[in-house]
Amino acid sequence: MKCLSALMPAQVHVKTQIAALIARKDIPALKKYLEPWLAMDIAPLLAELSVEELATLFRAGSRDLDAAIFTYLPLEAQKKLLKVLTPEQMASLLNALPPDDRTAFLNEQPLDVAMQLLSMLSADERQVAQSLLAYPEHSVGRMMTLDFVAVHPEWTVRQALDFIREHGYDRETLNMVYVVDDGGHLIDDVRVRRFLLAPLDSPVRSLMDGNFTTLKATDDREHALELFRKFDRVALPVTDEMSKLIGIVTVDDILDVAEEEATEDIQKLGGSEALDEPYTTIALSRMVKKRASWLVVLFLGEMLTATAMSYFEDEIAKAVVLALFVPLVISSGGNAGSQAATLVIRALALGEFKLRDWWRIMRRELAAGLALGAILGVIGFLRIAIWSMFSPIYGEHWLLVAATVGVSLVGIVLWGSLMGSMLPLLLKRAGLDPATSSAPFVATLVDVTGLIIYFSVAFAIMRGTLL
Repeated sequence: MKCLSALMPAQVHVKTQIAALIARKDIPALKKYLEPWLAMDIAPLLAELSVEELATLFRAGSRDLDAAIFTYLPLEAQKKLLKVLTPEQMASLLNALPPDDRTAFLNEQPLDVAMQLLSMLSADERQVAQSLLAYPEHSVGRMMTLDFVAVHPEWTVRQALDFIREHGYDRETLNMVYVVDDGGHLIDDVRVRRFLLAPLDSPVRSLMDGNFTTLKATDDREHALELFRKFDRVALPVTDEMSKLIGIVTVDDILDVAEEEATEDIQKLGGSEALDEPYTTIALSRMVKKRASWLVVLFLGEMLTATAMSYFEDEIAKAVVLALFVPLVISSGGNAGSQAATLVIRALALGEFKLRDWWRIMRRELAAGLALGAILGVIGFLRIAIWSMFSPIYGEHWLLVAATVGVSLVGIVLWGSLMGSMLPLLLKRAGLDPATSSAPFVATLVDVTGLIIYFSVAFAIMRGTLL
């Protein structure tokens, strides 16, 4: 098999060659040209072809190659392709797809389209597809495949290897072999290398250690992601309520889940609803709707800042110099809060601590907030002090102004750090997504409270002089 990643400069040539063969309708040459390529390498190039060219290519390719390439095509290319294939070609392709990939594709279709596609499947494949689609949308059941190898504990290693040779060709993975009893209940999972290294006459039972982890079909996919991270497996078995082995989840699907979850969290951290679709293909109206909701909430929140400013109108009128540093101090608090929120949300996602550790997190942010506030406070104080040596802009009471800014920065950065770290934990405790406490949201909350801290410190330090 050729690997296109090793031939990146030749990509344009490969695409041109395929397009030329399609244009000449030289099907035998096209089949021969495609045969050595890996599906995951050739799919990105094929996605750039026109729909008509793709249809010609899929008519020329073998059933297995078409199915392999189809799973790596972008969703939009998949939808367009099915529209130009004949019903017979469409049925052949759908029946050849791995059950988990087919379920993922059907899940993206409108209900009427999904039902029409289901009707094209053979009776056995339709039963498999319907059983997988019956599980909740983001559950393990929607991701699992039924292509696994299971053996019995009383078999010899020779019998198990013969069974693997006979039935393992079209299975999703052979890294793990599952041991079940006569009722199909999972007893253990054994790495295939142990079969290869064991004496042929030894029983399968002798390879078992009873150390295995399972998923339930109704488990959330985030739980599956946590287990894959924890146990470093390429596949995990899925059992029903009676502990019967009904499928497996493989690491390639979990990597897709990890990418989707990370994308969703990043979008939420940016102050937007999760798009749930690629940025380049989502309808403009839907993207505006998802972004506008949070912008409106943040805008209304920032209006509280104006309200807080009006409350301290008299202080600003008496010491106009205070207004010069409003953007400086409140933005520092917002930045500190955004930092803390991002770090805590990511640590939560990676399972680095539990909710019961909230006090430990608070203590760390108290120390970090004080240290960060002190650093910024000293810089702010020195900036005003040094500037006053060359300019009278801060007046005769520049030292009081510098002290106000310095002390305020300590308090505001400390408060921002605490808000940014505790808000995700409160949301998690309430059963909500911690990523909802986005950086802009935290910054908006800290802006309002930051103004109160700033002018309270100013009143305490400047009372009797400027105020």
